[in-house]
Amino acid sequence: MPQSLSVDEFLNTPGEILDVRSPGEYAQGHIPGAVSFPLFSDEERAQVGTCYKQEGRDQAVELGFEIVGPKTVNFLRKAKQLTPDKQIRLHCWRGGMRSLSVAWILEMGGLQVSLLEGGYKAFRQWVRAILAMPKPIQVLGGMTGSAKTEILNALAFQGDQVLDLEGLANHRGSSYGALGMPPQPSTEHFENLLAMAWNKFHTQSPIWIEAESRNIGSCRIPTELFEQMKQAAALEITKSIEERLTLLVKIYGQANPDDLITATERIRKRLGGQRTQEAIALIREAKLKDAVAILLSYYDRAYQHDLDRRRQQIPTVDLRGLSYEESAKLLKEKVRFYGLGVEEMGKMGE
Repeated sequence: MPQSLSVDEFLNTPGEILDVRSPGEYAQGHIPGAVSFPLFSDEERAQVGTCYKQEGRDQAVELGFEIVGPKTVNFLRKAKQLTPDKQIRLHCWRGGMRSLSVAWILEMGGLQVSLLEGGYKAFRQWVRAILAMPKPIQVLGGMTGSAKTEILNALAFQGDQVLDLEGLANHRGSSYGALGMPPQPSTEHFENLLAMAWNKFHTQSPIWIEAESRNIGSCRIPTELFEQMKQAAALEITKSIEERLTLLVKIYGQANPDDLITATERIRKRLGGQRTQEAIALIREAKLKDAVAILLSYYDRAYQHDLDRRRQQIPTVDLRGLSYEESAKLLKEKVRFYGLGVEEMGKMGE
């Protein structure tokens, strides 16, 4: 019989993770690193479900065996290809018949199988619990183009704890944020990625996070984490307008002009009709720097409005002319200067 493991045990046990749910279930969200290894296709799963409702459990089980039977040899061959060490971890939705059936096939073929107790449903409960764990956060704010992401990357390179929300969401957070990025994960899978990262952070030093609104493109920051971010210590960085324009042109300079225009049209109501037309005309003329200068006028106003609404006094750090590495070092000095040690930052998150 395969051993049944808790979520923590399952995640820390060696072996490839096989997700035997249907492709549609896997696409909605899965344990990061798991391989889709469906017992049923989406259509087959729907057939078995309909049979269960209309004819009962016994008939549904028989239909399931009828569908799975011809696939058995391929299941075993594929699993052996994936795991030359013969160690397998697998799960379904609730740790029921699907995972038990595949486990039986693989064990009969000589593989060592571990099952996730409670299945993916238990993992999702673990995700919620992990994200609710309080940890010291240092929020990094700054206007669009002030190189927050690049500085966070420098902090991570220097050994600091960094949670890259935009990297996990595959989105830079503005109307233009999806340009040049891979497709976004579902919000469910975004939460899974966050929880796996959050679980690895310790509480002896701060976790740097970029200031974000609740939504990053189509991904939504979970309440458990967002509430901690709102209460956390913050620093605001400033860069010159020329540095900001240069960075933004570098980021979006290779984008398709039609995609840039579409993104500009999305903020027409807030940017204003005349400025929108001016920006679009400049994009068509390949004068991207001039176009970005117009767009920054909107984003800067929106950023300042948000600061005013929150009525927070946030320490400002001038990073003009500094490299990303120099900026990261200075920010860490400022954190120490303002006395935002781990204990104080932890209290701010309570």
